[in-house]
Order: sequence, then structure tokens, then C-alpha cells
Amino acid sequence: MEKHPANTPAPEAGADNDVSATPRVGKGAPTPSRAEREAARKRPLVPNDRKEAARQARAKQAEARERARVGMAMGDDKYLPARDRGPQKKYVRDYVDARFSIGEILIPFMFAIILLTFVPSAEVQAIGILALWAFFLVAVLDVVILGFVLTRKLRAKFGEDKAERVRWYAAMRALQLRPLRLPKPQVKRRQYPS
Repeated sequence: MEKHPANTPAPEAGADNDVSATPRVGKGAPTPSRAEREAARKRPLVPNDRKEAARQARAKQAEARERARVGMAMGDDKYLPARDRGPQKKYVRDYVDARFSIGEILIPFMFAIILLTFVPSAEVQAIGILALWAFFLVAVLDVVILGFVLTRKLRAKFGEDKAERVRWYAAMRALQLRPLRLPKPQVKRRQYPS
């Protein structure tokens, strides 16, 4: 019984039959000896070029840090710190990012009041300080209301026993400028989570 049929085309006479140019894989190649396989697997414990090894290690670490930074900014649970993980914290972040909080403009307002204190008029300085305290109280009232609303929504969505205490977490996020929040906001304004 013939393994190759007779009608198989013969190789052309002018064709280059360089066996070494094409790597042989599978059954066409000889099985490597045990010594060859062990030599291919062996890596020195201490590299010959320590500077090159250190440079490669630094490059790997930089790549891992960049991946973690991007993952954290995008809200990937794998890269988030423990305080930001979980579906409830994601819900809180999305809810806070969807609404406008008075506390978002607290820092620019405080900066403006600091500039007003350089005005030599005592009346302007007094009015600025009173306005700052009034604004601060309104911002605190806003985050207290936010905390009650979020607690109620979390209990409705996740159940009474699964609702975490997230008032402080929500308040700290609401008092930050939106572009400076980490993880970055994943929702647009008024795009409240369901």
C-alpha cells in the first residue's frame, strides 16, 4: 500500500531546496535530546549583565505601575484600593458624579476669598470671611443630605443587610473637584445609576 499517491506533483528542478531556511516542526524534526531541553530551560540565577537585568526589571515595574494607574483611573475593581472596591462604592461614585455638588466649587471659592483678604478694607475682609463660612455650611448641609439620600437608595437597591455606611465616602468625593477625582467619573452629569 502506497502512502503517497502517484499524482503528487514533483518538486521543480529549479526550486531551492534549502532545508535549513525553514524551521522543521512536528514529526519532521528530530526530537531534541534531554540535555538540549534542559539547557534551553536553564537561566542563570544571577544574570551576566546586571545593569541590563536591572533596566529590564525597572521597565517591567514601570509598565505594571502604568497599567495599575490606568486601571484605577478607569475604575477597574482589580486595581482599586480596598476602600473603593465593590458594587456599592461604584454606585456611590456614579451617583455623586452624576449630580452637581456645592462642594465641588468650594476650593475655587476659598481661593477667591483668600485673594479678597489682601484688599486693605476691613469691611471687604469681614464680608469675605462671613461668605466663606456661609458657603462652607451650605456645602456641609449638601453632603449631609447626600448621605441620607444615598443610604436610602443603597438600602432599596442592595437590601437592608447589605447596605454599607458610605456617607463619609460620598462626602469626600462630593467635596473634590470633578476632574481631580479618582477613580475618574464614569458617568455624565444627570446620568444617575439605576
